[in-house]
This record gives sequence, structure tokens and C-alpha cells, in this order.
Amino acid sequence: MERGTFSKYSWIDFVFSVIGVFTFLVDWGSDVWVATEFYCRGDFFWFGVLVGLMVLSSVVVQMFSWFWFKYDRELPGFSGETGAGTVLCGDRVKLFCLLHVLQLGFLCRHISAIRQGFRVWWKREEGSEYAVYLIHDLSMLRLIETFCESAPQLILMVYVMLRTNRARAVQFVSIAASTTSIAWMVVDYHRSLRSFLPDKAKQGWGSSLVYFLWNLLLIGPRVATLALFSSVLPRFIAVHFLLLWPVLVLWAWLQRTDFMDSAGGEWLYRATVGLIWYFSWFNVAEGRTRGRSFIYHSFITTDGGVLLAAWWMHRDPVQTEAYGVALLVALPLTYLLGLLLKALYYCCFHPKLWRPLTRDPGLPDDLPDAEVAFRDVSAQDDVPSSQLLNRRMASHAAHFYRPRRVDRSTKPELDRTETSQL
Repeated sequence: MERGTFSKYSWIDFVFSVIGVFTFLVDWGSDVWVATEFYCRGDFFWFGVLVGLMVLSSVVVQMFSWFWFKYDRELPGFSGETGAGTVLCGDRVKLFCLLHVLQLGFLCRHISAIRQGFRVWWKREEGSEYAVYLIHDLSMLRLIETFCESAPQLILMVYVMLRTNRARAVQFVSIAASTTSIAWMVVDYHRSLRSFLPDKAKQGWGSSLVYFLWNLLLIGPRVATLALFSSVLPRFIAVHFLLLWPVLVLWAWLQRTDFMDSAGGEWLYRATVGLIWYFSWFNVAEGRTRGRSFIYHSFITTDGGVLLAAWWMHRDPVQTEAYGVALLVALPLTYLLGLLLKALYYCCFHPKLWRPLTRDPGLPDDLPDAEVAFRDVSAQDDVPSSQLLNRRMASHAAHFYRPRRVDRSTKPELDRTETSQL
């Protein structure tokens, strides 16, 4: 098991773990309630779509959780370390497998994080490394669940409201809360990722707020555009997704991702990345990210324009008279504002701008604002510490932030990785 000098478990981590279980149960209960409403009203198609999204999301998250459990058990000393028995049912593999088959593995991870966190924070026992290890995995699993379930369900909610031409105040509140929740999950993941970077300034609340806002302004219009298109051409939204998703998965493959420890797991990861890219940008590999980010946003902007034009041509002029023109103008402007705010974040609010950087003498002075230094994870092996390093997330952080040296005699320009942009 790798060790590093990263963040220790705190009471804030414990509170977030408790909130995570609460929101998981509330989200599950609300999904069941909405599905029951559809079924009782005879809307069997929407009922089937909602249940299908719930099942798909749950299966994907359980698969990731199970893959990671198997990988971790193969790490040297994982089962023998102090406190290992409290993490993910210890060596009771059959029990944990059964929990995943019953779609309870994700909930089990939340409960394990609370149990371990309580022992560390309240009882002052050893095992802080395992508590931190768990919450970092949970941040990634929550992000996956958000884009596999919450984002598609949000499209369904807006679609139903547009198709029925009935909107209650509670629906607007629910849609706003769901969109905010999606953007917040992205911020939570980003903050978790940065905790692996010991040489980096922490992301303050002001920086997190700006990061949250530009994600909200980019994800919101994307979801709204997809919902508008599906409201006039409901069958073609599935065709649209099935045309884009394989291309996005192929793009992930071309970037040579290596997040998982097996070929099957890696393809699951690439398929999930393709789904996330359908809604939002997510950096997955080292190298220059500005070019990839520019290609992605250019493509999504063009795609959104086509979808919005299709909605405008096929809409009901009478039914959409009250909001048609407003949406046609507001959605592109909101997305553009999100892109501008994103650029402003890296120029004015990035955490590295608030403290002097300790530069490697071999690095040039003209690194872009999105570039921050990262000390190689492998370099931590000689540093005495009691913390275990979640190497999945650490590897992700390394791909996002680590500068890579090249021989200047063969390549005069530094090949470096720019900051992760979600």
C-alpha cells in the first residue's frame, strides 16, 4: 500500500460522510416516490425510463465499487494493516459481493466511512489513513452517480414539464436544486482531487464558489438544451446520445486512459467518461488539456446550437410563446458566460495565484495560469508518514497536475500537464 504526506481526516470529513448517507437515502426515496407517481397516473413509459436510469446508475456505481474492492485486496499488506477489518467488510468477500449484487455496496461504503471516521475523530483511535482512503473513493463514486442518474433524470423532469405544459413551483425548485447538486458534486470532486497535491495551495471558499458557478453555468444550459430537443423530438434524443456516446468513448480510448487496474475495468471507466462528457468536460489523461478542452467546448457549443435550432423549428409556437424567444437567447448567452467565468477563474481565482509557487529550477517562468506543480507520487515512498495513499485518485491528480520533463536536446518545449478542468 502506498503512503504519502497528504491531508488528515477531520471533523468536516465526518460531517460530509454523514451528509452523504443522508442525501443518498433522500435521493433514493425521492426517486421511488416520483416513479410511484408516474405508475399511479398511468405514465408507464416515463415510469420505465426513470426506473431504467435508476437501475443503470446503481449497476455502474456498484461495478466500480466492486472493482476497486478487488484491486485493494491485492495490494501488499492491505488486509494486515491496522484497521483494515473496519473497511468495506474486511476480508468477508462473499458478504461484500452479496451487498453489491443487492445494490447496497455504495451504501456500505458510506456506512464504513462513517464508522471509521467516528473511531478516528471522536474516539481518537488509529486508522485516519483508512477513513481518508474511503472518502476519496466516495467522492469519485458520487460524481459517477451524479452523471449516470441525476443528470439524465433532470432532463426527464424538464421534458415532462414541457410536454405536459404544466409547471408547479415545486418542480422549478426541484429542477434548480438538482442542477445545483450536479455542479456541487463536480466541485466536491475537484476539492478531493486537490488534497493529493502537497505542493499546491488549498482551494478556498471564494475560489470554490467561482468554480461552482462556472460549472453551473455550463451544465445548466446543456441539460436545458437536451430537454428542449427531447420535448419536440423525443425519439431522436436516444439516437442523438447513441451517436455521440461511442465517439466520446473512442476519444477517451485514444487518450490512453489508465485509471483502472484491469482491461475490463478500464473500458467501464471509458464508457462512463463518455457519458460524463455528454454533459460536462472531464479531463482524463496527462498532456496538454487546453487543446482538448477547446475541441470539446467547440463541439458541445455546435451540438447545442443544432439541438436548439431543431427545437425552435419543431416547437409549438402557441405553447412556447411565453418563453420561446427568452430561452433561445438566454441559453447560448449563459453557456458563453460560463466559458468566460471559467477563463476568469484560471486567471484570477485559481488557488496557485494566492501564494508564491516553489518552482523547479529547470522549469520555465512562463507557465500558463492553469499550470501548477505536482510532486510525483512515487517520490513520497521515502517520506515517513502514517497515511495510506489512495493511488487511484492520486494517479488521477498526477495526470491532471504533474509537469513532465523531457530531454531539451530532443524537444525544446516543455511537455506539461495543465490543470484538470471539469
